[in-house]
Amino acid sequence: MEKETSLTGLTEARKNDHLEICLKENVQARRITTGFEDLYLVHKALPEVNRKQIDLHTKFLDHSFSAPLIVESMTGGVASATKINAAIARAVEELGLGIGVGSQRVAVENVNLEKTFSVVRKEAPHAFVVANLGAAQLIKGYGVREATRAVEMLEADALAIHLNPLQEAVQPEGETSYVGVTKAIGKIVDELAVPVIVKETGCGIGAAEARELDKIGVAAIDVAGAGGSSWAAVEFFRARKHNDETGQRLGEAFWDWGMPTVASLVEVVRRVKVPVIASGGIRSGVDIVKALAIGAKLTGSAYPVLDPATHGAEEVKRKLQSLIEELRNTMFLVGADSVEKLKKAPIIFTGKMAQWLTMRGFNVQIYARRDLQKSGGN
Repeated sequence: MEKETSLTGLTEARKNDHLEICLKENVQARRITTGFEDLYLVHKALPEVNRKQIDLHTKFLDHSFSAPLIVESMTGGVASATKINAAIARAVEELGLGIGVGSQRVAVENVNLEKTFSVVRKEAPHAFVVANLGAAQLIKGYGVREATRAVEMLEADALAIHLNPLQEAVQPEGETSYVGVTKAIGKIVDELAVPVIVKETGCGIGAAEARELDKIGVAAIDVAGAGGSSWAAVEFFRARKHNDETGQRLGEAFWDWGMPTVASLVEVVRRVKVPVIASGGIRSGVDIVKALAIGAKLTGSAYPVLDPATHGAEEVKRKLQSLIEELRNTMFLVGADSVEKLKKAPIIFTGKMAQWLTMRGFNVQIYARRDLQKSGGN
């Protein structure tokens, strides 16, 4: 018990470091980008759409969203996280959106920390809530019992199993054994009472891994690609705080590691039938429309909401409403009066994204000619 308490304390300290660093330091990718800058939506000069009547409603895993947006997993397990999670939960409840929480391992091991997570359901009784455990914990013995506890803690609608091999590799206490991870996830999928979402944490998911996840029956995949927040950057600043030169070098070396969000999204959408969440550097309503036009069912954002959450629910609400208004305007300008119709909106791939996807065997021209196919153009 003493050893378990010690480990819990170390996990709490690490979570606190992560939260402070994300709030105070620039942990955004430096050289790698999401790829959204290489995508162009085709403007409709004759949109034939009433902006005020655009329908943003989306259904995801049998839950209705007022707009295709979820606040991605961020925090929990430390005192300051309670306020942040409560603020986000109140905002998404009012707006009819969804929310995920940070890894619940620390609360599974220490019941006293449950309230830093359970506050989410208290403040958002009707919102779509996603519980969260790490794949690395499944390898070390976590199973259906711990997954069920994480879900019950939040009365969650789904469980996210997060993949973070990069973060585990660069942090000194990282758990880097991933042998058997697919089988372990499959067991949770088979036995858990709620749907299981598998998500990355900023490095993206490729076509081959997406097919493996599809085969074991996951309910959805969250690509969480590169180009937004970098966990290697977070670990760099953490290593600097603790005078860990090796950790700093690792953080620098892998700061921009991963698959750009757009590349990952296309690879996954084109290879699986399960719904896909686009996340990783989603910063605007234009990004959201581009992701939906590619084939995402839902989009997720975290970093832009973090600082507003420290100031309360109204600040979070304003930020989310801003994203939603940008989304609505973009849909108007491409002539789509519903999220479903965005699948027919033409989108042009250029630059590195066109090169990447062509080299990987994907035909990007099919996205560009959607409106011409309808009108009979060449």
